[in-house]
Amino acid sequence: MLIKVKVSLRPIVSKVNLPTVLKTAILPGDLKETLFIATQVGEIFYIRDGVIRTFLDIRPRIVKLGASGGGYDERGLLGLAFHPEFYYNGLFYLHYSVAGTQGPGALPESFSPNPCDPRTLNLRWINRETQYDHIDTMEEWILPSNGQPQKLRTLLNLRRPFFNHNGVNSLNFSPETGKLVLTTGDGGSGYDPFNLSQNDMEIAGKIIEIDVVKNTFIQNPPVVTRFNELPVPIQETLTVIAKGVRNIPGISFQRFYNQYIKYVGNVGQDLVESIFSFGQNKPIPVTQLVQAFLMKSEADQEGFINFGWRAWEGVFPTPIIRGCSANTTLDEKTIAYYYEAVKFSVRRLQPVTSYFHKDPRPDKFGGTALTGVQAYMGNRIPALTGSVVFTDLARKEESQSSARGVLAYTRIRTDCKLNDFSVIQTDYNFGSQSAYYVSLGTNLDQTTLYLGLYGSMKVTDYNQGTVFEIIP
Repeated sequence: MLIKVKVSLRPIVSKVNLPTVLKTAILPGDLKETLFIATQVGEIFYIRDGVIRTFLDIRPRIVKLGASGGGYDERGLLGLAFHPEFYYNGLFYLHYSVAGTQGPGALPESFSPNPCDPRTLNLRWINRETQYDHIDTMEEWILPSNGQPQKLRTLLNLRRPFFNHNGVNSLNFSPETGKLVLTTGDGGSGYDPFNLSQNDMEIAGKIIEIDVVKNTFIQNPPVVTRFNELPVPIQETLTVIAKGVRNIPGISFQRFYNQYIKYVGNVGQDLVESIFSFGQNKPIPVTQLVQAFLMKSEADQEGFINFGWRAWEGVFPTPIIRGCSANTTLDEKTIAYYYEAVKFSVRRLQPVTSYFHKDPRPDKFGGTALTGVQAYMGNRIPALTGSVVFTDLARKEESQSSARGVLAYTRIRTDCKLNDFSVIQTDYNFGSQSAYYVSLGTNLDQTTLYLGLYGSMKVTDYNQGTVFEIIP
């Protein structure tokens, strides 16, 4: 049984831009951990003795956000990770959408599959050099002992078909392998039109480890969408942990005796948000995947993680939803990709927990989008020790005029069956202000949780962000 948990939210900083990454690091020559906040528009701040200071401002390097109308955007500064030896070497890593790379997009209008029309089920992304939305880059930077951070090299340049599903909190170091983990989304639109997430050659829709120790000496890697387009020295730095990803708000590692359990959340399409966990897994070197592709065979995928998207949306075969003409309160759900769902029914990883966009059960909520998943190993909130805490952007409740995000938690069942989740009550009064929960972070040993919040869904509404510490 999951017990009811109540927490308080202590504001650390307010009036910042949309906080996409919250994590701590020990600055070179320092004694204690410092909280870093990366914002979607391109600033990185840190908090010292209650004072907020700028660590780095790359706003001129970021694609113009919210320009496509409505102000909602999923591009920008999306990933920040500090090297495990940051204290000694000053290395850190960024993932962002590059200024001046705006393209027309891969499809002229929004996409929905039609099970009666095979053409919609087998779309191909063609003319990739001209039909794309933007370019994302992953870079290695250094904080020199006596100066401003500076860029050292580019690790990857990825061309993205649509503006959404680029990942968020997308760079994290694995304490297990010491490698940089990149979580990319499926490229965007809805329903993964080109099925990039299941295609072994596509970089989209994967969890990838980058060996940053191997210096490839390629200063400006080519802009690519597939692994086989990368120069061999770069291929040799990459291994793929998982595929079948729709969009992931980061990866969290929980130490369990002498191994690590990994947690990731897969953002849902229309019905369900899912959290997955896996321990032992067998990553596949990209060189092996490319070799198999060239030989027209399939690489050995034993122990390789597949989240099942686009065939599966968490616990359900992916549906398309149509309203019922006779009754507007009901809708019908049709399996979008039946044969794919059959194919991956056994080969996919089952979620640890799922929560739904509509849920009639008391004590539950209708979710919108998963925005953070973190293991909590602290004991200040004993009821949460060893659990997995997650955030949802906003609960779907018609009666409420201002939006409210959701904090919740689950635990891993020893029998590996799907577990329930429980909403964590908070006592903070937001008044009439909207409070979208946009990010969740922890300190280095996962004993403190941080919550990032925004007062608007528009990235063009500035300075409406607050960062809280979650306390008993």
